[in-house]
Amino acid sequence: MTVVFTEPMAAEIRAAVEAGEYASTGEAVQDAVRPWSTRRQLREQDVAGLRTAWDRGLPSGFVGPPDFGDLRRDAHAGMIVTDDVEHGG
Repeated sequence: MTVVFTEPMAAEIRAAVEAGEYASTGEAVQDAVRPWSTRRQLREQDVAGLRTAWDRGLPSGFVGPPDFGDLRRDAHAGMIVTDDVEHGG
Protein backbone atom coordinates (compact mmCIF):
# COMPACT_ATOMS: atom_id res chain seq x y z
CA MET A 1 0.00 0.00 0.00
CA THR A 2 1.24 3.46 -0.81
CA VAL A 3 0.08 6.46 1.18
CA VAL A 4 0.81 10.01 0.09
CA PHE A 5 0.91 12.87 2.59
CA THR A 6 1.18 16.59 2.04
CA GLU A 7 4.73 17.80 2.69
CA PRO A 8 3.82 19.57 5.96
CA MET A 9 2.15 16.42 7.27
CA ALA A 10 5.05 14.21 6.16
CA ALA A 11 7.48 16.58 7.87
CA GLU A 12 5.45 16.39 11.06
CA ILE A 13 5.51 12.59 10.97
CA ARG A 14 9.27 12.54 10.34
CA ALA A 15 9.80 15.03 13.19
CA ALA A 16 7.84 12.79 15.58
CA VAL A 17 10.05 9.83 14.60
CA GLU A 18 13.24 11.89 14.94
CA ALA A 19 12.07 13.08 18.39
CA GLY A 20 11.77 9.44 19.46
CA GLU A 21 7.98 9.47 19.78
CA TYR A 22 7.79 6.60 17.29
CA ALA A 23 10.27 4.00 16.10
CA SER A 24 9.27 4.49 12.45
CA THR A 25 7.01 6.49 10.18
CA GLY A 26 4.91 3.34 9.76
CA GLU A 27 4.34 3.17 13.51
CA ALA A 28 3.30 6.84 13.56
CA VAL A 29 0.83 6.28 10.72
CA GLN A 30 -0.60 3.19 12.43
CA ASP A 31 -1.13 5.23 15.60
CA ALA A 32 -2.96 7.87 13.56
CA VAL A 33 -5.15 5.30 11.81
CA ARG A 34 -6.32 3.55 15.01
CA PRO A 35 -8.81 6.28 16.09
CA TRP A 36 -10.17 6.46 12.53
CA SER A 37 -10.69 2.70 12.55
CA THR A 38 -12.42 2.84 15.94
CA ARG A 39 -14.74 5.67 14.80
CA ARG A 40 -15.55 3.68 11.67
CA GLN A 41 -16.46 0.59 13.71
CA LEU A 42 -18.61 2.65 16.07
CA ARG A 43 -20.39 4.26 13.12
CA GLU A 44 -21.11 0.81 11.67
CA GLN A 45 -22.56 -0.26 15.03
CA ASP A 46 -24.71 2.89 15.15
CA VAL A 47 -26.02 2.23 11.64
CA ALA A 48 -26.78 -1.39 12.53
CA GLY A 49 -28.67 -0.22 15.62
CA LEU A 50 -30.69 2.26 13.57
CA ARG A 51 -31.51 -0.42 11.01
CA THR A 52 -32.68 -2.73 13.79
CA ALA A 53 -34.84 0.02 15.30
CA TRP A 54 -36.25 0.82 11.85
CA ASP A 55 -37.06 -2.82 11.17
CA ARG A 56 -38.73 -3.20 14.57
CA GLY A 57 -40.75 -0.03 14.04
CA LEU A 58 -42.01 -0.84 10.54
CA PRO A 59 -44.63 -3.37 11.69
CA SER A 60 -46.26 -0.70 13.87
CA GLY A 61 -47.41 1.07 10.72
CA PHE A 62 -47.56 4.72 9.77
CA VAL A 63 -49.10 6.92 12.44
CA GLY A 64 -48.71 10.28 10.73
CA PRO A 65 -46.12 12.99 10.80
CA PRO A 66 -44.10 13.33 13.99
CA ASP A 67 -44.95 16.07 16.47
CA PHE A 68 -41.56 17.71 16.92
CA GLY A 69 -42.79 19.69 19.90
CA ASP A 70 -43.56 16.42 21.71
CA LEU A 71 -40.21 14.98 20.66
CA ARG A 72 -38.36 18.03 22.01
CA ARG A 73 -40.28 17.91 25.30
CA ASP A 74 -39.59 14.19 25.68
CA ALA A 75 -35.89 14.70 24.91
CA HIS A 76 -35.67 17.62 27.34
CA ALA A 77 -37.42 15.62 30.05
CA GLY A 78 -34.95 12.79 29.49
CA MET A 79 -32.01 15.16 29.75
CA ILE A 80 -33.27 16.59 33.02
CA VAL A 81 -33.67 13.11 34.52
CA THR A 82 -30.19 12.16 33.30
CA ASP A 83 -28.70 15.29 34.85
CA ASP A 84 -30.40 14.55 38.18
CA VAL A 85 -29.06 11.01 38.18
CA GLU A 86 -25.54 12.08 37.21
CA HIS A 87 -25.38 14.74 39.90
CA GLY A 88 -26.88 12.57 42.61
CA GLY A 89 -30.08 14.62 42.70
